[in-house]
Amino acid sequence: MSTKTQRASTALALIIGVVPSVQAQTTETPSDFIVLDPIEVSESKRGVATDTALPVTRIDEEEIRDRQAGTIAELIDSVPGVALVNGSTPTGSGISIRGYGATSTFGTDQKVQVIVDEAVTGSEEIYRIGTQLFTDPALYRSVEVLRGTVGSFEYGSGVVGGMVRAETKNASDFTGGVPGFRLRETLEFSSNGDGFATSTILAWQPSDRAEFLANYTLRRQSDQTDGSGDTIGNSAFETPSWLLKGRFWLDAAKEHSLTLSYTDTSTAERDVPYDSFSTTDDVFGNVDRDIDSKTTSLVYTYAPNGNDLIDFDVVLSYADQEIEQDYIPGSSSCDGPGMPCGFPFPAGGFGTVNADHRYQTTKLAFRNTAHFVAGAFDHELRTGLEFIHKDRETADSAPGGTDRRLVLYAVDEIRQGNWTFSPALRFERQEITDGTGFAGPDSYENDAVMGGVSARYDFANGVGLFASAAYTENLPILDDLYTTGQGTSGPIAQPDLMGQSEKSRTYEIGASYDAMDVFGAGDTLALKATAYDTRLWDITSYTVPGNSGELVDAVDTRGLELEASYATVNGLYSDLNLAVARGEEHYPEGLGDADWRALPGDSLRLTLGKRFGETLDLSWETVAFNDIEVEGEKTPGFNVHNLRATYVPQNGVFKATEIRLGIENAFDRDYQPRRATRSAPGRNIKVTLAKTF
Repeated sequence: MSTKTQRASTALALIIGVVPSVQAQTTETPSDFIVLDPIEVSESKRGVATDTALPVTRIDEEEIRDRQAGTIAELIDSVPGVALVNGSTPTGSGISIRGYGATSTFGTDQKVQVIVDEAVTGSEEIYRIGTQLFTDPALYRSVEVLRGTVGSFEYGSGVVGGMVRAETKNASDFTGGVPGFRLRETLEFSSNGDGFATSTILAWQPSDRAEFLANYTLRRQSDQTDGSGDTIGNSAFETPSWLLKGRFWLDAAKEHSLTLSYTDTSTAERDVPYDSFSTTDDVFGNVDRDIDSKTTSLVYTYAPNGNDLIDFDVVLSYADQEIEQDYIPGSSSCDGPGMPCGFPFPAGGFGTVNADHRYQTTKLAFRNTAHFVAGAFDHELRTGLEFIHKDRETADSAPGGTDRRLVLYAVDEIRQGNWTFSPALRFERQEITDGTGFAGPDSYENDAVMGGVSARYDFANGVGLFASAAYTENLPILDDLYTTGQGTSGPIAQPDLMGQSEKSRTYEIGASYDAMDVFGAGDTLALKATAYDTRLWDITSYTVPGNSGELVDAVDTRGLELEASYATVNGLYSDLNLAVARGEEHYPEGLGDADWRALPGDSLRLTLGKRFGETLDLSWETVAFNDIEVEGEKTPGFNVHNLRATYVPQNGVFKATEIRLGIENAFDRDYQPRRATRSAPGRNIKVTLAKTF
């Protein structure tokens, strides 16, 4: 038995041993003292959002636990339309939705937004360092993925691929809304990379008007191996994470409340390749890298009883990401006499490798939801006013400055009979100030009006038809202040790019079906299919391959996404996800066209399972990608199988202890998804033990 396993076993024994003494000190019965999420008999693992025209998927806390994901990226790759650049490590991975988002060069192209408890995070274009989405799945009660543009106008501009919204846990999730104290301890072990994770949650509800939660999670793994048994370089990590959250109602009627949340995830990497996407880094060399990502949000809510016109929030959020790097002398193949790379190697390493980054985003938002009836129409009108201030330090590889924005938006969900009609409008004004001190204009101003509309009709037989159209603009970003090339007095300014926003329109059409007693008494069936067509133009993010001086003219993408679930009263269930995508990128005249470089390949994910009451849940999941060829580059398809089992004893000393066993890539398949820059992990056996006291 390894030292890590001994420590974990001892910790588990201590936790179990505490139960009798804790119960002896309380007048509550053991059943009162345990809070568990019930396992529903007639539901599949994941619901299908058949009641909305939005292409949205929600992963709840039960599925978060069930998937045993080590990163947020690993958690959401089961959503149709989502593809990963790597994914099994917090550094060097990225999220792509509908072909937009992460690339193998940058962790983001600004067309996928990530929001953690109201704070926008992980959105900087830092060379070969991934998404900067450094956080842990154990902190969250739900993660929602919105695909495409429609539905994004309350949250941001330039959302072409989609959006990820993560909501942290609440104390009442464990206390059940009843005053008291709860402790939840989770231990997890994984075979591939000798992984280990521990998560401790303290939830306290002193009264029905206050609740407080503290969560500490530590996750680590060594370098993993692929399906051939070869080591996957640059795949080790250790990330401690914190969550502190409190909610307090200011009055007995619970009309006024304050919610404060704080998350902090850090990682300290030593002597690792600067290029976090690669397994080795001969040219740039290795670095010591420290990353710290913090988010804070304070929400005041006023929801007066009996007044449907007011449900008012004031939100102050702050995201702070900091990356510090130091080159390891002698680690680059160019670091030595004779200039082996054919160009001068700067003393102390490239400026990019030694660059330190810090970017802070503060947002103040005022928003209200009003319910009212006008004639034959029911309205849910959501309006908002936002002030956003982003401040980024100048680094050797990225320009700094400030990006200030004023935002106004309105979304009206109108219902009349079987019809739902939702127009949305967003106005955004921006001022970018150059903070580098180099020659060039001091500031740039831009503004844009964006919007969309969706319509849905529900038939009495459970069938729904829907369609939507949306237009958005991605306003200029700080990264585009200067090129990476050097002029006679520093970087070369790009005033043309600072006055040009990227523009996108998306059309969607689809159908859904939701019914009970379809094939047998008490069974449930849900289906939803969405077809989309997106065009992006006035592009500043992508250059023509082999010709960095020419920007791509336009990108056209289209695809089909299917979600389905089926469950019976005897515990059988199944989930199905399908994603098919095609696309082209168009170049300036004379340069031709090409396949869209970010196509991930068509994918199918099928889960079959059975629940045995509240005691046992067994499931098998298969994930398949087809062969794909993009501009002569062929990527073979693959099919991997994952097995999962959850056991919750209902009696004895282990009563209500959650025991989870997961086997990922059960047949140890050696494969590499097309968007990935390194091989996927081979077979990985995960064991999770959890209990709420």
